[in-house]
Amino acid sequence: MLEIKNLSFSVGEDGDKKEILHDLSLKIDNGKFVVITGPNGSGKSTLARLMMGIEKPTSGKIYFDGQDITDLGITERAKLGISFALQQPVRFKGIRVIDLLRLASGKQLGISEACDYLSEVGLCARDYIEREINSSLSGGELKRIEIATLLARGTKMSVFDEPEAGIDLWSFQNLIRIFENMRRDIKDSSIVIISHQERILNIADEIVLLANGSIKKTGTVREILPELIGTTAAVNACEKLK
Repeated sequence: MLEIKNLSFSVGEDGDKKEILHDLSLKIDNGKFVVITGPNGSGKSTLARLMMGIEKPTSGKIYFDGQDITDLGITERAKLGISFALQQPVRFKGIRVIDLLRLASGKQLGISEACDYLSEVGLCARDYIEREINSSLSGGELKRIEIATLLARGTKMSVFDEPEAGIDLWSFQNLIRIFENMRRDIKDSSIVIISHQERILNIADEIVLLANGSIKKTGTVREILPELIGTTAAVNACEKLK
């Protein structure tokens, strides 16, 4: 479980500070698929980076499984079981997919086990296991390989910052199927996704709506989505979820 208490984050010098997040409190329970959404500039990606330790809060506390991790860096949080997926996955010239999966798992994965992780994200293992993580891979392929590395890690909490960014419609449809499977198998871990996409919002156990650096509202899909979209169709779609 991740718990954020009275978190604030500002940038700039004392005479010219801009507050991005203000006195934000949030609890993400194990076994939950949570989507954080809101308008551009509301602080969504900043919140994700604070969860991972990429940024440090101006004030407030962050707890993970009861431990105060506010002052811990990225490496320490990763060792505790928190993973972060970037909007644009990094390319590693000279490193193969199998190498990356072995690094993520922390052990010498066999080919068969590594292929299982690739299959879970819809990639044909024989076509990818020896590929380099370079410019020959599309954005959608990189996204799925990145998710495979998170699965290999056996992470307790996975944070995705706008995973739909920079991929085509076909890749996005595959991404939705992967997230649906992850939600089904979530068990004692948790998933947090920063997203504007309705199809990702529809998968959520809980939606967190940010505005102007604060939480405006939290709730289920049928409680939040109609307000976001504001259409009769959205209300009818949510009714089907009951």
